[in-house]
Amino acid sequence: MNIGHSVCPHDCPSACALEVEILGRDRIGRVRGAAANSYTAGVVCAKVARYADRLHHPDRLTHPLLRTGSKGSGEFKRIGWDEALDRTAEAFRAATEAHGSESVWPYYYAGTMGIVQRDGIHRLRHEMRYSRQGNTICTSLCEAGWMAGVGRFTGPDPREMAVSDLIVVWGGNPVATQVNAMVHISRARKERGAQLVVIDPYRTGTAAVADMHLAPRPGTDGALACAVMHTSFRDGFADRDYMAKYSDNPAGLEAHLATRTPEWAEAITGIPAARIETFAALYNRTDRAYIRAGYGFTRMRNGAAQMHAVSCLPTVSGKWRHEGGGAFWNNRGIYNWNKTLVEGWDVRDTTTRALDMSRIGSVLTNVPDALEGGGPVHAMLIQNTNPAAVAPDSNRVRAGLMREDLFTCVHEQFMTDTALLADIVLPATMFLEHDDFYQAGGHGHIQIGAKLVEPPGECRSNHEVHQALALRLGATHRGFAMTAMELVDATLKLSGWPGADAIQAEHWHDVQPSFEDSHFLKGFGHPDKKFHFSPDWPRIGPNHAVMPRLPDHMATIDDASEETPFRLVTAPARQFLNTTFTQSEESRRREDRPTALIHPDDASKLGLQTGGKIRLGNARGEVVVHARIAAGMQPGVIIVESVWPNTAFEGGIGINALTSDDPAPPIGGAVFHDTAIWLRAEVFEVALAAE
Repeated sequence: MNIGHSVCPHDCPSACALEVEILGRDRIGRVRGAAANSYTAGVVCAKVARYADRLHHPDRLTHPLLRTGSKGSGEFKRIGWDEALDRTAEAFRAATEAHGSESVWPYYYAGTMGIVQRDGIHRLRHEMRYSRQGNTICTSLCEAGWMAGVGRFTGPDPREMAVSDLIVVWGGNPVATQVNAMVHISRARKERGAQLVVIDPYRTGTAAVADMHLAPRPGTDGALACAVMHTSFRDGFADRDYMAKYSDNPAGLEAHLATRTPEWAEAITGIPAARIETFAALYNRTDRAYIRAGYGFTRMRNGAAQMHAVSCLPTVSGKWRHEGGGAFWNNRGIYNWNKTLVEGWDVRDTTTRALDMSRIGSVLTNVPDALEGGGPVHAMLIQNTNPAAVAPDSNRVRAGLMREDLFTCVHEQFMTDTALLADIVLPATMFLEHDDFYQAGGHGHIQIGAKLVEPPGECRSNHEVHQALALRLGATHRGFAMTAMELVDATLKLSGWPGADAIQAEHWHDVQPSFEDSHFLKGFGHPDKKFHFSPDWPRIGPNHAVMPRLPDHMATIDDASEETPFRLVTAPARQFLNTTFTQSEESRRREDRPTALIHPDDASKLGLQTGGKIRLGNARGEVVVHARIAAGMQPGVIIVESVWPNTAFEGGIGINALTSDDPAPPIGGAVFHDTAIWLRAEVFEVALAAE
């Protein structure tokens, strides 16, 4: 048995270094975390450890398919690759001739985080002048909020959590979504007696093992952060010398926060003022306090403002100065990629419209403002994502994909909800079956994942599909003539890094900046080198008028009302990653079924018991799930861990039927956890059962 080295390709900040058992030319065994990698540290999540189940799953797509029945019928027939590609190219050509090139919209996201296989779709987009894509569905609100204060996408080395005395996991659940972070947190707790505080609207797996869990109402984290900063000034923990050197407006901030007391925050967050005081005292008195900011608390209409408020905390108290102190969101700014060959930057035309990927439902149902002044989309290539299930307002997404005047080619590994609505379905490789390279958001390693096994049937990689369509469409960019590994090598060198051979020889290349750079001791990322308490929101996004001038609670959320008295959070499930791994029998067994977590007080008022069937709804749709009574969140908060496929729900209507595709300010972004709903028990079914 051979051991191959690879990288987990999934949309997780850990980008785990992997060791894979190779059992034959097309078979793998167990997958393990690489022990020698200082961040992965030999640990990998359970779902990736059993990746052989996914790679060798009997339901994998292995041949191109042509739809023969009506859209959504599931009726397809096997065809050859040449016919599938010819039909796709002809549909793109026909749409361009009839409606202009912008009527074609290549649509993708992070089903693989490999840079060649994920981002190469842009090379085709740019050369053919197809509509561009605004990548708002995951990180745009995090980016806006972090950039507002810090000005650069980096931060203290995540491995420093091992030498912290306090780790605050704010708006994330690393037990489920980035397990390696828990390795370093656990080391600090064991060796230093470090405290772990989790701030999340419900009792996640991470919160369950924490020393302290604060559960604010969804969308109120900014108020909590302001109250903590208020105590820093009030109690003499504000580092005035540090702020004078490194921040833009400390006096204005102090005056602004004078009324943002713990009692003020209690009224907004629902967290008792005494609990806020306890957390604030712990944070203020601990120099080596490391905030690990997640993504979840930014998926709100006020998400950018919330991230900015949280990032202000270590600046007020000067914690950036200390090893194991400061705050971290993502390291994406350290790699300095030159993606000319991968993405076709040299043929990019920024006058073509950019359609908001989070608003795919509005785009495909021809909502005028979503079309950015242009006409309807008439042809799509969809790779690395499953928008019929994972995009907001999924009933509208489905309606758009069902349009008879829309041609859709979906390149996929399984027959997903989106693939079921396609005209052409192409079988895709998985990460061990093609070459690629990876950056990490959650640490600082560049890694290469070379092809280790042969794919089943006729599966082809994204890059091979891009090459074949380019040939048919007349796209001649030099990147199409290169192999995936040639693109890896050339892009590394263009970006100033060692080539592919050198990085493969050492398995990974650590590019984490120096302590001084990571902790901003040479200045923050803005031209004035200051941290900005007063953000220049107009430079960050066009919809800036509503943004607060200083960190604050931005009261723009979809708050509870008489008609919709509950607040819904659609948090990630531990055994899934979006809809990846939902085909795994073991993952589905562990998750059981789509379930709503309901506070005991709410359950008592509604007469609900665990296991009872309930209906959740709002103006966008209705979803049926089963109830589970659970403490650990505030009354009025409903948690549905997902993303289950739509087909796992009664009537085939999944949880994102309830979420909105409203673009959050200042730059747009999906608001998955900012949803007001009503709830009722399925009384009719219960009555029938009693009879």
